[in-house]
Amino acid sequence: MKRILFVCTGNTCRSPMAEAMLREMANKRGLQLEVRSAGVSTMDGLPVSTHAQTVLRNRNYPCSGSSMALDGGAIGWADLILTMTTGHKRNLLQRFPQAVDKVYTLVEYVANDESALTDIAELETLYSEWQMKQALGQQLDGKERGRLLELERRIPSFDIADPFGGSIQVYERSANEIEQMLLRLLDKLAET
Repeated sequence: MKRILFVCTGNTCRSPMAEAMLREMANKRGLQLEVRSAGVSTMDGLPVSTHAQTVLRNRNYPCSGSSMALDGGAIGWADLILTMTTGHKRNLLQRFPQAVDKVYTLVEYVANDESALTDIAELETLYSEWQMKQALGQQLDGKERGRLLELERRIPSFDIADPFGGSIQVYERSANEIEQMLLRLLDKLAET
């Protein structure tokens, strides 16, 4: 059984919506998945936002639980970790570099654009080299820095916008985007 962890900032909006949606969608397709969610900047026990609960209820997705702070146990548990933004992905990899082979943004993971995925892989390598050099008191050279900036400009956004503090309509848009990505995720999981 595949274990999937969704990650966002506070684990009260996007990642709990993704968790609840995927759990129900997978059940309807007969796919055996374990699904959890966590936040990179939260504490355990915060309630799922009222608007997120409303959006889920209106779509007939059961919603329960409360926030969970991202920790090594959740990282070790997961076979696949899907973040809501590239910022979440970077934060996670800085704290848990051993997870590099199983962390993607949700949008990135379901993308079909091979050239963008190749660019992302190169960018991740450059970020890793940059972190290593910084740890040694060094900097990227001009060519590396130029290439990093070029890749950052060229790669499309793989972020799902944060609805936190927005209206119910903002949450609906976020849920629509997540739901579309989850449909693609389920298709990809069914193929493997």
